[in-house]
Amino acid sequence: MKQTKITLEENEIPERWYNVVADMPNKPLPPLNPATKEPIGPEALAPLFPMALIEQEVSQERWIPIPEQVRQIYTQWRPTPMYRAYGLEKALDTPAHIYYKYEGVSPAGSHKPNTAVAQAFYNKEEGVKRISTETGAGQWGSALSYACQLFGVGCEVYMVRISYEQKPYRKLMMNTWGAEVIPSPSEQTEAGRKILAEDPNSPGSLGIAISEAVERAATDPDTKYSLGSVLNHVLTHQTVMGQEAIKQMEKAGELPDVVIAPFGGGSNFAGLSFPFLHLNFTQGKNIRCLAVEPTSCPKLTRGVFRYDFGDTIGMTPLIPMYTLGHNFVPAKIHAGGLRYHGAGALVSQLLHDNLIEAEAIDQIESFEAGVLFARAEGIIPAPEANHGVASAIREAKRAKEEGQKRVILFNLCGHGHFDMSAYEAYFAGNLHRHELSQQDVDTAISKIDTPEIPETAA
Repeated sequence: MKQTKITLEENEIPERWYNVVADMPNKPLPPLNPATKEPIGPEALAPLFPMALIEQEVSQERWIPIPEQVRQIYTQWRPTPMYRAYGLEKALDTPAHIYYKYEGVSPAGSHKPNTAVAQAFYNKEEGVKRISTETGAGQWGSALSYACQLFGVGCEVYMVRISYEQKPYRKLMMNTWGAEVIPSPSEQTEAGRKILAEDPNSPGSLGIAISEAVERAATDPDTKYSLGSVLNHVLTHQTVMGQEAIKQMEKAGELPDVVIAPFGGGSNFAGLSFPFLHLNFTQGKNIRCLAVEPTSCPKLTRGVFRYDFGDTIGMTPLIPMYTLGHNFVPAKIHAGGLRYHGAGALVSQLLHDNLIEAEAIDQIESFEAGVLFARAEGIIPAPEANHGVASAIREAKRAKEEGQKRVILFNLCGHGHFDMSAYEAYFAGNLHRHELSQQDVDTAISKIDTPEIPETAA
């Protein structure tokens, strides 16, 4: 099989992160204090985050320097390769040129260490002894466990219970890197105990796990909180991917017509697409940026744009986001990293302004795509990554139907080596198509009791 690997040199690793806020025509609305409903300042985040990350969270600067120590650690796996997917193109008999950026070469097997290393570094610089966090499928938890081990910082991970049970080897990765992993909801926090009192068999959700991790940080002066997606600084750290991808596409002599990435809270999609949006904003390019979410958790495609909590219990500030409501508990799909009720403020504002696009794909179509990709290209994608593969296949088929060449770039955000039980379930016919009914969506949204976004602001 013909294989084109587009590589960069170590000195081509980006030296700065790109902050899309600087170029957005409409800046994201500020987070609100849940009690007063007034905008909060950086000081409100101080109990949870080190000041350097808070400054990045509210920054309006276009470029944020990457600390040299962080950049040196990046060299363990960055720059990551890009491939032209000739095998997939042949299997689809499409005129489209398909490229994928492969982030599964990191120590944790996904894109998540791009921000985990940065966050662990800044916490260490401020003297933090322990970091608490949540994880869905375990990609983020394993990445932060790895990063904390590098800097000698303790790590406590609240892992969504259904993923804890489905993905034991991700838990063991975290344990190997020294982290304590707790299935969420748990008896270790007031938030967890409240959820278990209402539903002793709760499968958990990212929102619940966030509540537990935030509570731990808020009640322990030695502990700070770390989030693997959603927040501005997290999305900004991930833009090393898109910056590298632009250089790699230049070496290939092409520019993508569409850039695709799976969507849970936003870090995967933002990391690849934001630098291409920068080309749209500053060079007049017209590159489509497409976020792909599961039909089981369709906040971008069927949710509402309003203020909501980032967690289930309501411990975080109110964030302007597309949401299904912080009480929404998604179905037990295997793409655990995409089972989140809301979307980051940056992505939400961009979608509201029609500067990006979104679509939803069910888990059967995504696994069909993942298997086709694995047989054509040799890499077995994570269930989350399969959503991006499926969307790229849709675009390639559309190019064939229209008889047009189309250049497609998607993020293969992680490998599926620890997700083989999901593939086993797929091959055994034990996975089912799952799409929320309109009644399900309406019921979820009707439970949202947080402030609406004023029409003048929206």
